[in-house]
Amino acid sequence: MNTNTRVFKMSFASVYPHYVQKVEKKGRTVDELHEVICWLTGYDVANILQIIEQKIDFETFFAEAPQINPNAHKITGVICGYRIEDIEDKLMQQIRYLDKLVDELAKGKKMDKILRT
Repeated sequence: MNTNTRVFKMSFASVYPHYVQKVEKKGRTVDELHEVICWLTGYDVANILQIIEQKIDFETFFAEAPQINPNAHKITGVICGYRIEDIEDKLMQQIRYLDKLVDELAKGKKMDKILRT
């Protein structure tokens, strides 16, 4: 099983606490984290909590997302050693978009910059 497949099959619930910990450690809130996730995916907070409870994997999380934000392509830069805009696998790119948004939140970027408005 390659690395991508392993990541795709990871449950969103298994990574979510790391997102929370990362942003809270830097003085940001769970509400801000939810705002970023909702912006990217089109889910609402109730959906996110349900996804966590049901231990939905990343593949399903993104496949069933109501609407990937049309401005998601504006998320650029390097995450985990990879330039996001160069990632060819669409699902991996979406996962890295989310990682990048969480990073930006934790780094104290202003919300309007994170949400590419």
